[in-house]
Amino acid sequence: MNRPAPPESWANLPFFATHWPALWDRLSATTGWQPAPDAIFRALTLTPRGSVRVVILGQDPYHTPGRATGLAFSFPDGTPPRDSLKNILAEVQSDTGHAHPSGDLTGWARQGVLLLNTVLTVPVGQAHGHKGWGWEHLVAQVLQAVAADGPCAFVLWGAPAQKACAALPLAGHLVLTAPHPSPLSVYRGFFGSRPFTAINRWLADRGEAEIDWSA
Repeated sequence: MNRPAPPESWANLPFFATHWPALWDRLSATTGWQPAPDAIFRALTLTPRGSVRVVILGQDPYHTPGRATGLAFSFPDGTPPRDSLKNILAEVQSDTGHAHPSGDLTGWARQGVLLLNTVLTVPVGQAHGHKGWGWEHLVAQVLQAVAADGPCAFVLWGAPAQKACAALPLAGHLVLTAPHPSPLSVYRGFFGSRPFTAINRWLADRGEAEIDWSA
């Protein structure tokens, strides 16, 4: 397998010179991980630097076979949403009054919603199996770049996402925190948090187009 090239608009991040070659060598020496190589950087490809208006930070990709898409929380098109995503889409409908038609969140990414996981690969069937492999360097650099590029909405669900952004200079940004939407914590304050309309109000106040959360 050839090493996937960095997305053009993010290619100047130091990670791609200092960590990516060795991390890829480690990945390519193993089998049974996902997403597919050409989808590892899908979040960064669909939401180029300079177009990011919202960051929704996940953890690692789904470890269920065939479910990881390269976008945090998103399911493959045609796969009924479950677990955290099902709860997210329930909050979308409750908050905005409009249902999302599927578990595929590509439409959000194309509107400037960076659906970034804190770890970009996972062994099939082994949650958090690639934690500590070096992805944290890329994610930190992406978040630092977004924070430096201008006002953005940061959606931080759960302690890991909040910890990943704890050192960022977030004055002037919209920061929304809530419990993770997993079935274990969704009733601890995620349901009813109404992040989607809050983001659109903030964007509208800035004179920006709102996100169509039903897309």
